[in-house]
Amino acid sequence: MNNINTITPFAKPLYVMLKPIGALCNLKCTYCYYLDVKGLYSETKNYKMSDELLEKFIVQYMESQTMAPVLFTWHGGEPLLRGIGFYKKALELQRQYGRGRQIDNSLQTNGTLLTDEWCKFFKDNNFLIGISIDGTQRMHDKYRRMNNGSPTFGSVMHGINLLKKHGVEYNVMGVVNDYNADHPLEFYNFFKSIDSHYIQFAPIVEVYSDGGLTEWSVTPEKWGNFLIAIFDEWVKQDVGNCFVQYFDNALANWMNVEPGTCIFAKNCGHAGVMEFNGDVYSCDHFVYPEYKLGNIKDKTLTEMMYSQQQLNFGADKSLRLSSKCKACKYKFACNGECPKNWVSYTSQNEKINYLCQGYYKFFDHIAPYMEFMKKELEAKRPPANIMWNLDKIKRS
Repeated sequence: MNNINTITPFAKPLYVMLKPIGALCNLKCTYCYYLDVKGLYSETKNYKMSDELLEKFIVQYMESQTMAPVLFTWHGGEPLLRGIGFYKKALELQRQYGRGRQIDNSLQTNGTLLTDEWCKFFKDNNFLIGISIDGTQRMHDKYRRMNNGSPTFGSVMHGINLLKKHGVEYNVMGVVNDYNADHPLEFYNFFKSIDSHYIQFAPIVEVYSDGGLTEWSVTPEKWGNFLIAIFDEWVKQDVGNCFVQYFDNALANWMNVEPGTCIFAKNCGHAGVMEFNGDVYSCDHFVYPEYKLGNIKDKTLTEMMYSQQQLNFGADKSLRLSSKCKACKYKFACNGECPKNWVSYTSQNEKINYLCQGYYKFFDHIAPYMEFMKKELEAKRPPANIMWNLDKIKRS
């Protein structure tokens, strides 16, 4: 890591994701990157975050916030395994230490454990729920299976229907792999068919211990074509109605505004993660010993998240960016994406994002559309106007 001393602490809101049940999950998805985290705590028998540790986190998290509202994000593993009583306790503590501040909660779940009780609780307390679902039944069940190997699509759809029944706000997150990447429009239209207007995608790039790519990883070509196919459908009829995270982030970077997702930001380190036992790491995708910042029992969240180690971690992304990336005309839109995917090498033997060619193809395709929407926003007009100007853009 490079030593950075010029970054001003507290320049950004402090954000730490919580793992109240660690990596424990009732599913065993083929591509899950987080199951390996259990290896860090192989001698642990109880992966449940204690009420005492929860209170310590909430006190420190509240004290560290410089902006409102305060956002708590609950993740896993499968966070519902911690039980509804834990979250009721969390809300009590939030109210106790919030001092009247606006507090928001979001929770990412695989959806299989949702019940009427859970959904009523989420609705009553204004939770935003993220649901992991990989498309239609045949796409989803390809890799997302229970621990005993049984399919999960039916259970997830039951959970989604319960969320809709109770009026819980939710969005969907689909993992894009070697299989479903071949069916982008079926994927996208399925999400629309279940009334999801906020859509996130996550490409799978996983490597074996010998450095080889797993067979379920999406190829750069497939990834680029996947994004382009969905963009072309979205830009014809869904701008302003469906919000696709990748397209929103691209427009933000075209506008020279900080994107909503850290992977396209110039620097990393915006979001840490705290495990069930209080260990804090630099990022959800870097839960490894070398990225451990400390434990909340010994250090405060502020000390850890604004430590030199974390500042170096954040700045290291731009410092290690390959010469190919720095010379790329779409650097402003991509910034190398997430360093976790830097598993390929340039001809100069510099690390580079495995999906680079796919991203370049995507950004090159959407560039004229982004320029149009940028001009509309600058003129204080809705970017959705693009849907009535597609022929003009294609002719230009």
